[in-house]
Amino acid sequence: MTKKELSKRYLFFIIGLFINALGVSFITKASLGTSPISSIPYTLSKGFSLTMGEFTFILNMFLILGQIVILRKDFEKIQLLQIPVSFLFAFFIDLTMAGLSFLNPAVYVQKIAYLIIGCIILALGISMEVIADVVMLSGEAFVKAISEVMKKEFGTTKIVFDGSLTIGACVISLVLFHNIVGVREGTIIAALIVGLMAKFFNKKLEFIGEMLKENYAFDEIQDVEV
Repeated sequence: MTKKELSKRYLFFIIGLFINALGVSFITKASLGTSPISSIPYTLSKGFSLTMGEFTFILNMFLILGQIVILRKDFEKIQLLQIPVSFLFAFFIDLTMAGLSFLNPAVYVQKIAYLIIGCIILALGISMEVIADVVMLSGEAFVKAISEVMKKEFGTTKIVFDGSLTIGACVISLVLFHNIVGVREGTIIAALIVGLMAKFFNKKLEFIGEMLKENYAFDEIQDVEV
């Protein structure tokens, strides 16, 4: 892969990362809970002075450490790029949460609408990151590491992982507030539909993956000439 192609892929990935964060913030602002991967950071942000983005970064550092422990010598040094990616993702979350501060839906139908919009945006962001095919977010990379070591399907491991985070957020919430905060029906809905939406976007945006390839324009010219 040439530097030019790599640059295009990382640029596309960063755009997808921002869209991912925007989706998370939309879901959170719907006030029906947040996405499973953000449930613990969001719950902790309600009890401490650190922001949701800052707690997201801390969680991602633990997930990277977990990958190192699980994979040991099989952990590739290139995966350390997850550290700056996690920092950027955390920054985008706080940025979009601040930008959407005006969204405070009071009617349940509005909350559902914002939740669905957030799920669509999140799925698009995830799809863009997959298409970019450069580096994974720490959550997905951690799940991938577990699935490889335990010889389990990625999708099944992902479901267990998301469920564990959601349960963890509930436990933290009960300890801090003696009540469930940050985990609601929106968390479950997001867990159920975002993956399906991402698969839809993956199919619809396949052509972008081809466009990101260095030899795309050259191949198209050849096809025309023939």
